[in-house]
Amino acid sequence: HIQVFRFAAQDLTGELRLETLSDYLSALADMMLDATLRHAWTGLRGCHRDQSRFAVIGYGKLGGKELGYASDLDIVFLYDDDAPDAAEIYARFGQRISAWLNSLTPAGLLYETDLRLRPDGVSGLLVSSVQSFDEYQRHKAWTWEHQALTRARYCAGDRAIGAVFERIREEVICQPRDPQKLCDEVIAMRRKMQEGHLNNTQLFDLKHDQGGIVDVEFVVQYLVLAHANRYQV
Repeated sequence: HIQVFRFAAQDLTGELRLETLSDYLSALADMMLDATLRHAWTGLRGCHRDQSRFAVIGYGKLGGKELGYASDLDIVFLYDDDAPDAAEIYARFGQRISAWLNSLTPAGLLYETDLRLRPDGVSGLLVSSVQSFDEYQRHKAWTWEHQALTRARYCAGDRAIGAVFERIREEVICQPRDPQKLCDEVIAMRRKMQEGHLNNTQLFDLKHDQGGIVDVEFVVQYLVLAHANRYQV
């Protein structure tokens, strides 16, 4: 909170550009997530190793390094551990992390989190193994979930898992796609979103109205998914 206050002071005096401020707020979130993972692992029931094989993946504004002062964190939890009871241990770990981040203390709230972008959404498991995440993204994920991958990145935890995630992300984004089918699916999802953000005023909603920021984001995501296969490095 002290560091965010410092950013705000620099912001008000014009010392920080918007892009720099977003980078700083995103880097701060990464640091806090990493610290939370390290401390939450200590004393966890069933903890079977000194360091967890666990990583946090950021989506949305966190993934795109576009955080604002009041942004929540769109995150997904991945683990890579062949211990017999790893799934149960890391499920408890994920619950503990979420509780720590969302707990209201005398000093305030650390971060609000949104875990709905995990495989199978709210009906899916809180944490996923790297293998199951890979399988889901390649064979079961909806187009909008691949759109979300265009703004996803490793944020904290085990760097080896982060590297595996980045490989999966690149391979999934670079899959060959039918441009027309992709276009139809992206437009259908955009219309569904518009239905949930109806503007009942005479003012233009810069974010959600037709021609606004979300439309631009969807166009960019379509172009990435349609053409990444031709331009991959």
